[in-house]
Amino acid sequence: MNMLARSRLYAGLLWSLLLLALIAPWIGLYPVLGMRMMCFALFACAFNLLAGYAGLISFGHAALFGGAGYLTGLALTTWGWPTPLGILTGVATALLIGLVMGLLAVRRSGIYFSMITLALAQIVYFYALQAHFTGGEDGLQGIPRGTLFGLPLQSDRVMYYLVLAVFVASWWFMRRVVNSPFGQVLQAVRENEPRAISLGYRVNRYKLGVFLISAGFAGLAGAMKAVVMGFETLTDVHWSTSGLVILMTLVGGLGTDLGPILGAVIITVLEEKMGTISRFLVHATGVDWFHQLNDSVSMVIGAIFVLCVLLFRRGIVGELQARWIAGK
Repeated sequence: MNMLARSRLYAGLLWSLLLLALIAPWIGLYPVLGMRMMCFALFACAFNLLAGYAGLISFGHAALFGGAGYLTGLALTTWGWPTPLGILTGVATALLIGLVMGLLAVRRSGIYFSMITLALAQIVYFYALQAHFTGGEDGLQGIPRGTLFGLPLQSDRVMYYLVLAVFVASWWFMRRVVNSPFGQVLQAVRENEPRAISLGYRVNRYKLGVFLISAGFAGLAGAMKAVVMGFETLTDVHWSTSGLVILMTLVGGLGTDLGPILGAVIITVLEEKMGTISRFLVHATGVDWFHQLNDSVSMVIGAIFVLCVLLFRRGIVGELQARWIAGK
């Protein structure tokens, strides 16, 4: 299969997925579940931009995701700001946290970069735990959706299509970044940083730039999730959320366009629908043991990760792409 045919097939796949997303609420998908999947998919894509194309593994992205959610919630509940301005406030918060985190971390690489981001994220977590406006362990409740251009966002379907539009535009923008000269330099830095330095590139500026872009989109994902769900809790700024987005990206395929989306969908569906899945397995096989899966979501997710490491080392999408190219 030549390059043109592959490009057309890929474009057809993208249009098919978009069509499926457009009709999903009308064929049985619960809109809130769909919106949650898209928020985490955007979060995973933001992480993938940093880790998959720049080679920077951040353990602190939960601070960006949850921090944006808290400030968006504060802007909408306490300050009474309109929804778009509240979401932009969350994005600005993530950019500010990302700037501080990036300035301190980009001078290091490998595990040292990861540990710096983790340490800074823990500072954000303990601040959120003690701050008055966050609600502490109770979280921030009653975040209103408001309206957008007169459209009532309280309607799940209206909100669904807004989130879908933001997600598609964000994914397209990140794909453009990857394919731009800026993105090519990032990949050169990932492959051989000393050589990129020898060619005259100011590597730390490129790292900080991609960190800020990733932070902005992670904040956008967190802000939208807070509006969609109507609350914000400490879970979103906890280190386990950083681990969860890493898991989503690795399961789907690090450094691929669609891998983080698939990983986010798989993990989110397992978290939300494990009870339904376990009942289906019991009914289909007659084995009562599957009932226990409902209380062992983390074990199931861990097992899926182990299987992906053993069978799909590039992630599901990454492995499929590699086999497709090899079989051309």
